[in-house]
Amino acid sequence: MKKNTLGSLIWLRIARFTHQSNLLSNDFLKQFDITVAKFDVLNQVSIYQPITQSQLAEKATLSEGGISRMLTRLEKEGYIQRKQDWKTKWIVLTPQGERKIEEVFDHQLAFQTAILDECLTEEEQKTLYMLMNKLQKHTENKLEN
Repeated sequence: MKKNTLGSLIWLRIARFTHQSNLLSNDFLKQFDITVAKFDVLNQVSIYQPITQSQLAEKATLSEGGISRMLTRLEKEGYIQRKQDWKTKWIVLTPQGERKIEEVFDHQLAFQTAILDECLTEEEQKTLYMLMNKLQKHTENKLEN
């Protein structure tokens, strides 16, 4: 058996939790006819609109190519609109997209909160948040350098 470092074991747990959480969320979000990936993109557009595709790719959990395909789907479904401004395409939510994120947001927030509340105390959640924030800032700095 190969020896894993504590760091590699933590990384694997984070990756597995993210995958399992997305599976649970996709199942939960079926009732709203939306996926986690669509929710993520619509939520990011809602927060930062107007936003460019490259800016969105930095914020969302999809690759640049994945974002392109997702935006095509969301545009066909009537949730987003792409507006050309010379060389830049800006992405905004349509009224239908605004309604969808308003319909789903509080439910998804409560669903994910319940998963953590069922397992971790408030103090543990604060500690986990602090540690994940520290890790995220570290990896963000590495990407910028």
